[in-house]
Amino acid sequence: MENDRELGEAHQVPHGVDEKTVRALGALSKALETTERARGHLYGFHQLTGTADFELDYAVGLLREAGHEEQAVQVERELVGRNVIPGCWTFQIVEAYNSTYYRPFAEMERQIVEDLAEGRDHLLEAHFKTIRRTPDHPDHTATPPAP
Repeated sequence: MENDRELGEAHQVPHGVDEKTVRALGALSKALETTERARGHLYGFHQLTGTADFELDYAVGLLREAGHEEQAVQVERELVGRNVIPGCWTFQIVEAYNSTYYRPFAEMERQIVEDLAEGRDHLLEAHFKTIRRTPDHPDHTATPPAP
């Protein structure tokens, strides 16, 4: 991994860190990134469910306008504001996920990167960038242009 030097210090493997450690940190980082994606889907679920709940208000109004009071009352009573799982709205699911799983995961990943690689992120990806670049190609530069 010696050729990674031209990427800059932030992406250089610290002295004494072996390739197996870099690969392990890469796997840990990928797992966290996957968790970030899962969390995004959870926020999507939260927002879509909330939007659907507010759309029910519109449906109730239209049912009433169309003369279907019984059905309007049924939707209003049974669905508007309903828990999505027993005792919980989606914001509570998001909060529980964040406190029970996401934050501990992110904090542990950060601490391990600090402990094993001086806090340097994406060392495996930086290595892949180095070995996959075409030398002297203008779109394969190691770092962004200086301002």
